[in-house]
Amino acid sequence: MKALVEKLNAQIAEFQKNAEAQLVKGNKAAGARARKAALAIMKDLKEFRKVSVEAAK
Repeated sequence: MKALVEKLNAQIAEFQKNAEAQLVKGNKAAGARARKAALAIMKDLKEFRKVSVEAAK
């Protein structure tokens, strides 16, 4: 579970960097990268929820 949390933190940092680049600099490619990162984060958050529920049992 620790590795999953570390992976999520890295993905969130990448999302923040790209979203900031889109907002501040108007970088369209960064927007596409941010959207892709958001999808990956959602997938891994679902996995985290599954692992967390199992660990709580």
